[in-house]
Amino acid sequence: QVQLVESGGGLVQAGGSLRLSCAASGSIFSIDAMGWYRQAPGQQRELVVYITRGGITKSADSVKGRFTISRDYAKNMVALQMNSLKSEDTAVYYCNAIVRSSWADPQRNYWGQGTQVTVSS
Repeated sequence: QVQLVESGGGLVQAGGSLRLSCAASGSIFSIDAMGWYRQAPGQQRELVVYITRGGITKSADSVKGRFTISRDYAKNMVALQMNSLKSEDTAVYYCNAIVRSSWADPQRNYWGQGTQVTVSS
């Protein structure tokens, strides 16, 4: 089993910044990708940004130029720096990791418990 623990959510005014962190622990052989998704009330969960083991990133158009993902491969951690926050960024943010627990295991998808980000206008 793999656990993802997020931290760093909270309340911020529009135009402000927040930094989210996520640490993965447990039975980890390799992490093929880590990233962040978000879900606003009444909306489907959507991709924010992810980063692959090779350092390739993919982000939603709505956050390009404002959000930056970084990864600490040695510590199995990922961080999301969110700048110029807007009210429409308000959502529960979920850490995601695609993990192999051994060389023979298939990839498995894991989620954190979610952290609330609220941007007041």
